[in-house]
Amino acid sequence: MFVSAIEEAKEFTRPIHSIMRCYKSTEIIPAAATLFILNEDGYALTCKHVVEGLIAPADEINAKYASYKARINEVPLGAKRTKKISDIAKKFGYTSENIIEIYNHLIDCVDRFSELKWICHPVYDLAILKFNGFNELYCKKFPIFLKQTNQIQQGKFLCRLGYPFPEFTNYTYNRETDAIEWSDFGISESPRFPIEGMVTRFVKDEERNFGIELSTPGLKGQSGGPLFDENGIIYGMQYQTIFEYLGFDVVDKTELINNRKKKISNYPYIHLGRCIHVDVIKDFLREHNVKFNEQ
Repeated sequence: MFVSAIEEAKEFTRPIHSIMRCYKSTEIIPAAATLFILNEDGYALTCKHVVEGLIAPADEINAKYASYKARINEVPLGAKRTKKISDIAKKFGYTSENIIEIYNHLIDCVDRFSELKWICHPVYDLAILKFNGFNELYCKKFPIFLKQTNQIQQGKFLCRLGYPFPEFTNYTYNRETDAIEWSDFGISESPRFPIEGMVTRFVKDEERNFGIELSTPGLKGQSGGPLFDENGIIYGMQYQTIFEYLGFDVVDKTELINNRKKKISNYPYIHLGRCIHVDVIKDFLREHNVKFNEQ
């Protein structure tokens, strides 16, 4: 049903790869998100929570850690060095739960860019990205947004596309510099992953219908990916998954598991994906004079 539509959507849908590290740890935490490119001017869409959680704070977090390392490098060797480093860490507010490094790689978008700017929606989980200073845009086809939105009704089957599983491994921890970094080795890609769903409800606030709910979850990493129909027309953008308690509880039920009787309990929930409505997206793009296609 969505074979050709996925072929269309993959032309402008791109992954965001991120790597992070917490204080006093050398373990690298990979994360993924999604964006889709809007036009030849280098505009793209993703979620506000992707920008605020990964992209926007990266420079400040990395600069802070660089300052911390410079401070501790000034501490002389001796019996009190450990205590002095601990005091410096406290001044910087570092604990084992603090992220001290974030690096992002926006894959296959442009050949290079001098600046990445963003505009976050003041209310909804939506953000515009703008690549500046690129020579070549790695995208030749752009999304077409739904014009007649009365076509969005309960029972309509739609599809989302994104990059939910961060299988990339092209990163390393450099012990000499005490920093995480991208590497030329390892897997540099993550699988593109579609997931379909039926329109179940519309998400409303006092102003408008701002979201479309689907009968299946949007997966972590698909945030910022397009929602489209069987023709590849854009209906929205994945931003959230919620859960609803079903009440079909199983408590201390005896079942034969691996040839042994065991008591099991289960308290089931349904997970439902939510997407920013196409009307909200188009209004936001018009407000900021971003060109898009509509049909």
